[in-house]
Amino acid sequence: MSTLTDAAPAPRAGGGIGGSVRDSLVVAKRNLIRMTRIPEMVIFGLIQPIMFVVLFSYVFGGSVNIGGTTDAGAYREFLMAGIFAQTVTFATAGAGAGIADDMHKGLIDRFRSLPMARGAVLTGRTLADLVQTTLTVVVLAIVALLVGWRIHNGLPKMLGAFALLLLLGYAFSWIGALIGLTVRTPEAATSGGLIWLFPVTFISNAFVNTSGMTPWLRHIAEWNPFSATVQACRKLFGNPGVVDSGAWPMQHPVWASLAWSLLIIVVFRTLAVRKYRSATA
Repeated sequence: MSTLTDAAPAPRAGGGIGGSVRDSLVVAKRNLIRMTRIPEMVIFGLIQPIMFVVLFSYVFGGSVNIGGTTDAGAYREFLMAGIFAQTVTFATAGAGAGIADDMHKGLIDRFRSLPMARGAVLTGRTLADLVQTTLTVVVLAIVALLVGWRIHNGLPKMLGAFALLLLLGYAFSWIGALIGLTVRTPEAATSGGLIWLFPVTFISNAFVNTSGMTPWLRHIAEWNPFSATVQACRKLFGNPGVVDSGAWPMQHPVWASLAWSLLIIVVFRTLAVRKYRSATA
C-alpha cells in the first residue's frame, strides 16, 4: 500500500472563452452577494458623491465663470459631468482594497486551487464593482436632478454618456486591481488607489474650464483620459462648458473617451492577470 506524498494538482478549467465568461460571472455573483451582506459598503459609497454634488454646487456655484456667466445653475450643469466621472473613477480604490483583502486572507489562493479560468477572479471582481458603480451613478443622477442639473439632448445621447462613464470606471477598476495585487494590505491599496486619482481628476476640465490654466498644464489636462470622458458627457448631455480647443481629444471627445478606456482595459487587464499568476504561484 503506497502513501500519497504529493497533492494532486487541481484540474484546469476548460471551455475556452465560454468557460472563462461563466467563471467570471460566478465570481461576480459571489462578490455581489457579499456586498448585500455588508450594506454599509454600498451606503458609504453613495454618501461621498452626494456630498460632492451638494458642496461643489452650493460652495462654488455663483463664483465660477461658465460660458461668460457666473450663474449658479449654469455651474451645476457644468459640474455634473465631472462629478459623475469622479465618482466612477474613485471606485478604483474600493476595487483595489477588495482584491488586497482577498489576497491577505488567502482567498485568492483558494480560488487558484479550483478548476477555473485564471482571469476569472479579477474579471468577476471588476464586474461586481461595475454593478455597484452603476447603482451609485443612478442615485447620483437623481440627486443631481434635484439640485438643478438637466439633460438637453434626449434619451439616446444620455444613455451614451452614461455608457462612456461606466466604461471609464470599468477601465480604472483594472488599475485598482493591479494595485490591490501589488500591495500587502487593504489599507495600502486604498491609499495607493487614491493618491494618483487626485491629480488625474483635478488636473482636468471636471471642475473648471481649462482655458484659465497655464499652457503646459492645460495641455496635460486636455490629453487626460478623464477630461475626454467629461467633455464627451457634457457634449452628449448638452451641458455648458464644452470649450473649443485644438487638442484632438477635446475636438473628438466621444472617440477619445472610447479609445482611452479600451486602451486602459487592454493594458492593465494584461498586467493585472500576469501579476495575479505570479503573486499566487
